[in-house]
Amino acid sequence: MYKIIIKQLVTLTFLTLFSLSAWAIEEFVIKDIRLEGLNRVSAGNVFNNLPVKIGDRFNDRLSVETVRALFKSGFFKDVRLERDGNVLVIHLKEREAISKIRITGNKDIKTDDLLKGLASVGFAEGEVFNESLLDKVQQELQRQYFALGKYGAKITTDVKKLDDNRVEVTINIKEGKTARIKEINIVGNKAFTDKQILKKFKLSTPTLFSFFTKKDQYSKQKLAADLETLKSLYLDNGFINFRVDSTQVSITPDKSDVYITININEGDQFSISDVELSGEMIVPPEELFNEIVTHKGDIFSRKKVTKTTSNLTDRLGDEGYAFANVNAIPEIDTKTKTVKLTYFIDPGKRVYVRRINFTGNTKTRDEVLRREMRQIEGGWISTKKIERSKIRLQRLGYFEDVNVETPAVPGTNDQVDVNFSVKERPSGNLLFGLGFSQTQGLIFNTNVTQDNFLGSGKRISFDFNNSEVNRRFGLGYTNPYWTDDGVSRGFNTFYRETNAANANITRFDSTVYGGGVNFGIPVTEYQNLFLGLDYENTKLTTNSLSSDEVLDFINREGNRFDVLRLKGSFAYDTRNRAILPDSGVLHRLRAEAAVPFGDLLYYKLSYDGRWFIPVLEDYTLLLKGTVKYGDSYGSTDKLPFFENFYGGGPRSVRGFQENTLGPKDSSGRAIGGNLELVGNAELILPVPFARESKSLRLTAFVDAGNVYDINDENFDIGDFRYSLGVSGIWVSPFGVLSASFAIPFNDKASDRTQSFQFTFGTSF
Repeated sequence: MYKIIIKQLVTLTFLTLFSLSAWAIEEFVIKDIRLEGLNRVSAGNVFNNLPVKIGDRFNDRLSVETVRALFKSGFFKDVRLERDGNVLVIHLKEREAISKIRITGNKDIKTDDLLKGLASVGFAEGEVFNESLLDKVQQELQRQYFALGKYGAKITTDVKKLDDNRVEVTINIKEGKTARIKEINIVGNKAFTDKQILKKFKLSTPTLFSFFTKKDQYSKQKLAADLETLKSLYLDNGFINFRVDSTQVSITPDKSDVYITININEGDQFSISDVELSGEMIVPPEELFNEIVTHKGDIFSRKKVTKTTSNLTDRLGDEGYAFANVNAIPEIDTKTKTVKLTYFIDPGKRVYVRRINFTGNTKTRDEVLRREMRQIEGGWISTKKIERSKIRLQRLGYFEDVNVETPAVPGTNDQVDVNFSVKERPSGNLLFGLGFSQTQGLIFNTNVTQDNFLGSGKRISFDFNNSEVNRRFGLGYTNPYWTDDGVSRGFNTFYRETNAANANITRFDSTVYGGGVNFGIPVTEYQNLFLGLDYENTKLTTNSLSSDEVLDFINREGNRFDVLRLKGSFAYDTRNRAILPDSGVLHRLRAEAAVPFGDLLYYKLSYDGRWFIPVLEDYTLLLKGTVKYGDSYGSTDKLPFFENFYGGGPRSVRGFQENTLGPKDSSGRAIGGNLELVGNAELILPVPFARESKSLRLTAFVDAGNVYDINDENFDIGDFRYSLGVSGIWVSPFGVLSASFAIPFNDKASDRTQSFQFTFGTSF
């Protein structure tokens, strides 16, 4: 700082002396201007900064202004003016250029990030070197390290002069230790305990996960966010006069520990005395009241007030009033400690959609995008329909990114265009895959897929999978819009060889080939019906280790079968994402039956349900239930054993080896059953070091279930197997990794338990 003041005094003295000597300059009319001493700086840059031009009468005032302007440009460290006849000669000495910036000692902040910070204050390679800027550089670096809680960081600089008027700047950093938050004190809280408050803070004292979360490192920005969180906590619980009186942050002399004290004034808690609507009622009031989540007698909550205004705005937006304003007007009664809420509605003008436009779809035809639209041209705008249209485009899988804008039509106040911009991803994939599972071992697969064939939205695929259990070839074709109403139609054919012994079940080999046709029928926006007809040819092969049950079935029914199977399913799905959803529900019913035209007669029914229930701010409860049942009919005595259900493993009851639960054959291996019951309860936990990640999931779970053959034994819920544990899923760039650790309960001596289970797949 003293250096800057001294340099400014020297410059001021120089300018003063120059101005005194300038009085001796005889005025003259400038016929030409000549520049001397330029090396890197262009003449154009100099002339752009000059306050004089040819034809001006040069005098003492212009001489001072000229020198001042050239110094102010920052390019020069010395300026002299001379007269050569009627030519103004300007002698310039350029400042050095920064040839290189070297940074040493930095570990917590990457060099590239530091260089970006320096560039933001004008200090970068190739720029003019300015010594006064060096202090700003040190302050900027100090600020970055303070933000990381490194208050003992020391920054020193070294400037080395090079030839050609260049310099090399070396910045030496001693980061020191990170200051940890030793204590956070809340003073004045009565309604909430320190623990309840601090649980919501981003800052905390050291914990087991501090190494990952860095929550124990003080940051001014994080503290400001925590103070806002604290304010929201009280305002959402009726304390409308809450305030933070003061905040003190103190650091120990060795700059290793930080103490934070927050003094608050809670005020009184207020409840809601009444809720009213006013303004222009475009939508019937009874419908609007259904959107209100603040009710008479409730504790006042700013969060619920905001939610209500958002609900009302969205409801008006569905009627075409896209620019409606809803304001909550509180009337506070300090005597009764109540608040009367009035929601004032100003719908504005109804807005219509002129056109829906698409950009970025260089391969995909417009009609493929347009048929996903729920908003129509010429109709009034609906924010809900536009958002749903965007989601449907995202779920096509053809685009990396989808954005939507609704600009007003020029010259109108009641029309907008809806502009969708998409970024296409390659629609053709050649995939070579390698994976591993504890049941199937090493898995190799190849998949050639064209999801968007010639931009038509049609799908063509070929796949090959090989593992210790299965070898499969498949070919498929699907037209998702076989009809304009969204009915899909698909065809598939396949060939599969199975070695069942490697799947922990009864020993047999099978060769199956077949094909089928299927249709998908949208019933509503969230409900879909699927119908299909398949043909399969199955050949069974036994060996000396095959069980009596397998041999008896083959003796009774034969070892080769032609089966014609009808399939149908109905799904209701409101989940928010296809991968790792955290809200919504799924109900799926399936039914299939081998019809009398084939060699075997049987049917199978199943139900799969999933409910995502928010329980706390960062916690979601997932309940899953699965029921499967099958049986034979007509001339077939029993459900074929190769169509049985199997339980245990990562997708069933964890903690038990995959496919090992349920009835056993004569050799003691699992043979499955015709009834499967599985229930799972999972608490989705915030990932300590990646709370916002959509590709990571950590859960604590309880599993229960088993498989039964109710034709040969009585159903007994006491035979349920249970497990308790934790699991994690990572959707990595290399594939999906899932792992779980479970402790089994109610297991029997014949059960095959497996506490740690995982699967991993990747493509390259």
